[in-house]
Amino acid sequence: MGFSAEWLALREPADHAARDAGLLARAAKAAGLRPVIVDLGCGTGSTRRAFGGRLPANTVWRMVDADAGLLAIAGGEAHPLDLNRVEDLPLQGATLVTASALIDLVSAAWVEALVARLVALRLPFYAALSYDGVMRWDPALPEDAVVTTAFNRHQRGEKGFGPALGPDAADHAAQALRAAGHQVFLAPSPWRLGPAEAALQRDLLPGIAGAAAEAGAETAAWQQARLGLLEQARCEIGHWDLLSLPPGMDTTGG
Repeated sequence: MGFSAEWLALREPADHAARDAGLLARAAKAAGLRPVIVDLGCGTGSTRRAFGGRLPANTVWRMVDADAGLLAIAGGEAHPLDLNRVEDLPLQGATLVTASALIDLVSAAWVEALVARLVALRLPFYAALSYDGVMRWDPALPEDAVVTTAFNRHQRGEKGFGPALGPDAADHAAQALRAAGHQVFLAPSPWRLGPAEAALQRDLLPGIAGAAAEAGAETAAWQQARLGLLEQARCEIGHWDLLSLPPGMDTTGG
């Protein structure tokens, strides 16, 4: 499953605004004084840009994505890899593993395979912007709940990694990491979109409607009505950020 550079650029401001600042700062500290960060499904490098000046100038980024075109934009060390091959991910010698808007697309088996590698290498993991199944719209429409339910059903379907975790991703990953002995911290990171983000809403709506329609909902009238409300509409799309730390790692000090 791939995404265009144009879509990733359109969503990046909303992603950056949504990220929990506290967990982002703790992830930066977890990366250490000489960070080597592996960014899984890096796209055009939005996670790297989100860290901004929180990391030292000597930070090394290993950018992992199946799309060579996106990797060319992302910068850092390019690692064109199929993310399904968890055993091939370049984690050796890393100090932090990151992923954004990824773990809701992968399967439980994929998460468990990644957790096994994180535990074996004692690596912290920062996974941001995992969709949680919540969509709220203002003004509301009678069809909103039906569309959301169908969309969430679709999100649990095949996305290239086996049956996707979808809205259950953050909870499942947290449970797997805790069971393996990691400390896990979760924080909400919802998109909050208003008329100023009308362009993002305009691109988002066909994707939501199309996925919900594939899952059995009638969405044509809903999509048309929502498009007609863009100049006043507000919506909240729920996400969670997750940070896991191996035993003994502390990111709370100065």
